[in-house]
Amino acid sequence: MAGNPERRAALVDAGVEVLAREGARGLTFRAVDAEAGVPVGTASNYFTGRDDLLRQIDARLHVRLAPDPDVLAGLLTRPKDRSLVTAFMHDLMARATRDRTGYLALLEMRLEATRRPELRASFTKSVRGDLEYGMEFHRDAGLPGGDETVTVLYLAMLGLILEHLTLPGVLDGVLPGVGVPEGLVERIVATVVPEG
Repeated sequence: MAGNPERRAALVDAGVEVLAREGARGLTFRAVDAEAGVPVGTASNYFTGRDDLLRQIDARLHVRLAPDPDVLAGLLTRPKDRSLVTAFMHDLMARATRDRTGYLALLEMRLEATRRPELRASFTKSVRGDLEYGMEFHRDAGLPGGDETVTVLYLAMLGLILEHLTLPGVLDGVLPGVGVPEGLVERIVATVVPEG
């Protein structure tokens, strides 16, 4: 396998673009080469196969979509209450909106995992690790609620992100006077996270 890390990163990012735009069926080495603007056959020198490319896309998306450490540090100076959880969820929604392609690629990874047991195992482990990290972060930060709160918040925000990025019109006006997505983030947190 070729060892140029910058070229590998560019190919993985090109894979994210192809996956988000074309779906898993369109994710071919030829399509990744074209998206990256490199000669045909380049991707095959960097990945052992499609599963290897998908695993590396998963790892790259975790980096691309991770919270900014400076933003987290700034938020953690605030009181540990529901308003702080709301701020974290607004940051999550902002990141999803900013890197829409990355989140759509994650959704495509989920769909592909339903068809491919080997991908399902590694992707389940990765996503479950994210959820467990979220629970641990919530506990360590002293935020209100426990693991159940984090799990329900995770599910609600996942649904909001899914609708907002794929069919945004579904939520427009569903709750009169509540903006999409900001107002819905507020409602989710107010419903799920205890006051104290």
